[in-house]
Amino acid sequence: MYFIYILYSASRDVYYKGFSENVERRLLYHLESKSKYTSGTNDWKIVYVQEFESKSQALIEEKRLKKLNRTSLEKLIKGY
Repeated sequence: MYFIYILYSASRDVYYKGFSENVERRLLYHLESKSKYTSGTNDWKIVYVQEFESKSQALIEEKRLKKLNRTSLEKLIKGY
């Protein structure tokens, strides 16, 4: 299975959108500052996850999410 996810950092008040086969392991990667964008912040929380059977479907949805503005992201998360 493949997943797209949204993380939120309260200290930076920012969302991060990504793709993974293992969301929990990927969250640890972000919390351990191994990703350039999310490094230096250790309060990332998973606020949204969606599962896909194919990698291509997940990557298409990730690309769509990355184009959404903050209001649209927050509506999506609220409905989750």
